[in-house]
Amino acid sequence: DLVCPWCWVGLRRMRAAIRQVPQTEVRLIFRPFELDPTVPAAGTEYKTYMKKAFASDEARERAGLMRQALIESGQSEGIMFNFEAIEKRPNSFDAHRLVHWAQGQALGLEAKEALFEAYFTKGQDIGDKEVLITLAARIGLDANIISDLLASDADTDQIHQQKKLFSDMGIRGVPTFIAHRQLAVQGAETAEKLARFLSTAAAQLPQQRGLDSANSDE
Repeated sequence: DLVCPWCWVGLRRMRAAIRQVPQTEVRLIFRPFELDPTVPAAGTEYKTYMKKAFASDEARERAGLMRQALIESGQSEGIMFNFEAIEKRPNSFDAHRLVHWAQGQALGLEAKEALFEAYFTKGQDIGDKEVLITLAARIGLDANIISDLLASDADTDQIHQQKKLFSDMGIRGVPTFIAHRQLAVQGAETAEKLARFLSTAAAQLPQQRGLDSANSDE
C-alpha cells in the first residue's frame, strides 16, 4: 500500500536484492492492497486516525518503538521518513489507480517511489487528485490524460478484482513479494534474503526464463 512505510523499505530492499542477482532477469509488477479501505475518499486527520489505531498505552508505546525502527531502517535504505509532516491519512485507492496506469507505460517503479516520497517525506496528501496529477506529470505521464482518468471510474473494477484475487490467495499484510504466484516472502526482509528468494524462484522454474523467469509481485 502507498501508505505503508514498511512497503517503501521493502521496495528499496527488493531493488537492492535484484542488483545482487544480475544473472536473473526480474520484472517487478505492483499490485494494489489497501491496509484500510474504510478511510473516507477525502481522507481523515492523521493524528486522530493514529490515536484510534493505537488507543492503549501499550499500543502507543509499541507504535513509538515501531516508528523509531522505521526511521532507522529508512535511513539505511536512503529513505527520510518525516512523520511529523503528515497531516492527513489518505484513502489510497486513486494512488493505486495511478500506479496501475504508470505501470502500463513502464513507469510503475517511478510512480511508487514518487508516491512514497510525496507522502512519507513531504507529507503530501496522495489521495488528492491534484497531487496525483502533479506527480504523474513529474514521472513523465500525460497530466491531461491522468486528470481525465481520475475524474472517471476508469479501471476501478480492475483494481478491486486484483485486490480480491490476492486476498483470496491469503495475502493479509504488506509488503508481500510473490514469484510465479507460487513462492512468497512477507515483510521488509533484508536484501540478502530477498536475493535468495529470487534465485530460488528462478531455479525452481527454469522453463520460464526470459522476462518471466523471476516475476515478482509487490
